[in-house]
Amino acid sequence: MRDLAILTFVTLDGVMQSPSMAEEDPDNGFAQGGWAAPFWEETMPRVAATAMAAPYDILFGRKTYDIFAGHWPNAPKSDQSDQLNQAQKHVVTSRPDPLTWQNSHPITGNVEQAIRELKRQDGPLLQVHGSAQLIQTLLANDLIDEFRLWTFPVVVGTGKRLFETGTKPVALAHVRSETLGNGVVGQTLRCA
Repeated sequence: MRDLAILTFVTLDGVMQSPSMAEEDPDNGFAQGGWAAPFWEETMPRVAATAMAAPYDILFGRKTYDIFAGHWPNAPKSDQSDQLNQAQKHVVTSRPDPLTWQNSHPITGNVEQAIRELKRQDGPLLQVHGSAQLIQTLLANDLIDEFRLWTFPVVVGTGKRLFETGTKPVALAHVRSETLGNGVVGQTLRCA
């Protein structure tokens, strides 16, 4: 058995859409993209050290996979690019076009069953990066073991939220937290 953890960046009002840049995910006319970028310099080394240091496989929704696959295979060589490129990537998708990033595997059909099977396998942590729509499916089916949240001192008002209206109640246990000098708060919470 292995755990499934959500690693995501959220605004103070719970929005996770387009943290890096405006064109990342403009769905529904979202115009506040790039809200986390001014905080990257201090935040990303801590994210790498605390949430991405141990080996992991990645579980993606198709939109987030396409964003990552458009960047990381050609990114400058670094520990982070090596880790992301070498990780096994499981992609929930309904599209027939191939997954071209190395070590990528499609998940189609019964998503809940497929993810439960992935969790039953031996292997490293399954970590979800971004993937707002997929997270809603994981929440609805009690498939999440841990949240690794990075909350930014920004309010954007609208956008895709980590916990959408109608999310099932869940009790969380505090594992660790830290506040960076730039006001970003990192938290790890386990589902009770």
